[in-house]
Amino acid sequence: MNSGNASPKSEIRNPNPGLELSASSSGLPAQTPVLRGAAIEKEFRLGPEQLQVLRGIDIAVQPGEMVVILGPSGSGKSTLLHILAGLDRPTRGEVTLAGAQLSKMDSEELAVYRNQCVGLIFQFHHLLPEFTVLENVMMPCLIAGDTQAQARQKAEQALSEINFTQRMRHRPAELSGGEKQKAATARALVTSPKVVLADEPTGNLDPHSAQALMELFKDLNSRRQATMVIVSHNERFAQMAHRRFYLDDGLLKETA
Repeated sequence: MNSGNASPKSEIRNPNPGLELSASSSGLPAQTPVLRGAAIEKEFRLGPEQLQVLRGIDIAVQPGEMVVILGPSGSGKSTLLHILAGLDRPTRGEVTLAGAQLSKMDSEELAVYRNQCVGLIFQFHHLLPEFTVLENVMMPCLIAGDTQAQARQKAEQALSEINFTQRMRHRPAELSGGEKQKAATARALVTSPKVVLADEPTGNLDPHSAQALMELFKDLNSRRQATMVIVSHNERFAQMAHRRFYLDDGLLKETA
């Protein structure tokens, strides 16, 4: 795989010079939320009308928490997750991740920040079909400026951590749905992000594969203290979470 287009690490700009981007030394006090959304609103224009999808949402996620957001289809769960990840911007409100305000970053800075601080897992794995599992997991490291050898070492370690090294030479077309999501999970973890955000990660899986993936998430949260925010229709995920929220009609409420 050619890494010639990967930017050298020296060229990566820290979008918040006062903040160390390395996930291994966040410097966050124990009770400081690693992720906070404050008064988040999101509106879309549909012809002459404005559709308000999110209405003043507040959420704070502590380091090491697993948080699950439930809600009906079309309630804005994915929109909220994309805003928290810096993939989309709110109409109003602010997102703070690892002490940095995302609204103060331009598109290039947000891309760097997502690469180094956010692990993303989607319903559709988004693995690159022409590359092997190992090469797909290496990709975030290469984008961050690691050498081929550094990226390979980190990718092999991430795959070993989830017991998936036996398939790392295979391409996505040779994997089952559950295996593709395991590969996507390793890719999300490979840079040791501050937070992992997952959008319906079991939505495309059969019940057995979905259960296996949920157990993997729970294990990573417990053993690695990985901070996770998961959007899901799956009530079983909610049973594993430290806290559960329900999003409906643009409003987010914590549930028992």
